[in-house]
Amino acid sequence: MSEIKFRRAQETDLPAIIAMLADDPLGRNREHARAPIAESYRDAFAAVDADPNQILAVMTEDGRVIGTLQISFLVGLSRQGAMRGQIEAVRVAADRQRAGFGQRLLAWAIDECRLRGCKVVQLTTDKSRLDAHRFYDRLGFKASHIGYKLEL
Repeated sequence: MSEIKFRRAQETDLPAIIAMLADDPLGRNREHARAPIAESYRDAFAAVDADPNQILAVMTEDGRVIGTLQISFLVGLSRQGAMRGQIEAVRVAADRQRAGFGQRLLAWAIDECRLRGCKVVQLTTDKSRLDAHRFYDRLGFKASHIGYKLEL
């Protein structure tokens, strides 16, 4: 039986995280998984790691990084000052997909949001990721909003 653990990412996890981000049709065009790791990834990791309202997490199986996501804890006035958990960059290693690991990773993230007092957990996913849409629907997420992005 494999041992699955969840923890904050460490800088040494960056190659595995970046590889998962790059391992799909969208990521191939916007990520750079080759060695050496670009300084921009190291800088971003340092900023996220230093911010108490961010968790860059990994899921490991017998010590190997097989999943990742980032949670941003957002404080706002709407919903009577409710805290929100914003989940981004959810990935599971290609050879571990469709085996329930994504569901376990999201359940862990939702629990982290509850522990922080979040009243809402939200996420976005690209319109082209139809499998992801079905996955999030199955977990009880509702496609309740339309999201917009502006590339700068």
